[in-house]
Amino acid sequence: MYRPNTKATWAFMITTTIQAAIVLAIEAYIFAKFQESLEPGVKATSESKTIPTYLTLFIFGFLYQLVLVYDSLRLKNTIQVIGLCMYNGGMLIYASIQYDQIHKVINTLTNPTDGSPVQLIPGSDVWQDIQPYLTAVPVIIAFFTVVMSGIAWKLYDEFAWTIYKHISADLRMKRRFLTYQIYIALLKFDFFFFLGFTVQFLVIVTGLADAEYGLTIAAIPITVLILFMAAFWTRRENKIGMIGTIFLFFCGLAYFIFKLARMYQPSHEQNYLPVRKSLTSFAVITIVLLVLTIVIASVCTANFDKGLKPHIMKRKIGDNEAEKMDNMTELPDLKHGPVSSRMTID
Repeated sequence: MYRPNTKATWAFMITTTIQAAIVLAIEAYIFAKFQESLEPGVKATSESKTIPTYLTLFIFGFLYQLVLVYDSLRLKNTIQVIGLCMYNGGMLIYASIQYDQIHKVINTLTNPTDGSPVQLIPGSDVWQDIQPYLTAVPVIIAFFTVVMSGIAWKLYDEFAWTIYKHISADLRMKRRFLTYQIYIALLKFDFFFFLGFTVQFLVIVTGLADAEYGLTIAAIPITVLILFMAAFWTRRENKIGMIGTIFLFFCGLAYFIFKLARMYQPSHEQNYLPVRKSLTSFAVITIVLLVLTIVIASVCTANFDKGLKPHIMKRKIGDNEAEKMDNMTELPDLKHGPVSSRMTID
């Protein structure tokens, strides 16, 4: 099992872990205070589900980030490290939107305008209790984003020698492998933002037809399979599989553009109001990621059959000569012989 072995790798791992612990502790406190203020026995509404959904996404978001941090350091993947700093910026946007959204939700629950019963216990001052903490979350994430970016710069210098040592000196091959790295990193971030959008959509948005609700649920495992197969076809340099994958990316892009437009249609906007800003941010980020993914996937496809595959596919020597998939950054230099299952630094 990989363990950080330098000051920079330890610093990056510890920084992201401390950030996750602090933010999740604050979000747990906000959730607890909100639950205490709810009137017992009153049926839950889309507004009252907002804060639990935010907490769930923060938990998943930061735990997923820690997994990606470990993965990036293990693979010495500079591209993914930079992507994690941008990911943290996305979480900063989400935390900033959370402040305004929760304020509106609490006002709606305290003074409902649609004739529904009051959701909060009379006299409870939950907004005053949680407001300082909601203000603190984006400040904390912003601070750690700056710290992570500084450490990422150190990691860039640290990993640069390894990349230079183990990738062929051929500049064209380096560019092809860099494109592949970016593509794999994009797939990992696509997963989180798609899932984050879908969870909020399913839990909070009301007024959905049964067919639309069922299709949205079914889209989750299908999307996971598509992202997995997208990486698989790229490593195998299968053009037919990649063409099918790019087509599905275009379908996903059309879906998110449609949902983004629908949220602001007068006939449907009421269903999205409790979480519209958050859904908009997730939809816009996902659209940008999908456009980038389509472009990079097309470039990866154009790079097929040009010598990159042996760098990506790594053979595990054993009784059955089983072939193992590996998206490592440290690649052997093919100019001096066949790909080895072990790599050394001379």
